[in-house]
Amino acid sequence: MKRLFYSSAIYTALGLLSGLFYREMSRSNDFEGYSQLNVTHTHMLVLGTIMFLVFLLIEKNFSLSKNRKLFSWFFITYHIGLLLTVAMQMTNGIMTIKGIEVSPAIAGISGLGHIFLTVAFILFYVLLGKSSPFKK
Repeated sequence: MKRLFYSSAIYTALGLLSGLFYREMSRSNDFEGYSQLNVTHTHMLVLGTIMFLVFLLIEKNFSLSKNRKLFSWFFITYHIGLLLTVAMQMTNGIMTIKGIEVSPAIAGISGLGHIFLTVAFILFYVLLGKSSPFKK
């Protein structure tokens, strides 16, 4: 449970820092359009902070981490997916603000992050299904 709590706290700090970074990066480059930096802090706060708080509440009630191996796969896969997605959003946003053409590879790598998140959610639901209230 501590890992879930600390993950939530760390994503809170990263989300707030990314919002500050977006504001200062845009202001220092006199940029007023849209870039992926606009939504990076929201992704970290919702998919990081809030989701890990939700996972924490569910863990408290259903003890998902009793299945250590599956829980570890879920936990690591979720972090990889979120960090990869957000890193590509930041890369895309910085390139947009700097006026550099954004490569389609960035979208592809971000897509991999989304795939990792999807796999993590599948693992989460498998864990939830294996918890005692749902066992047959």
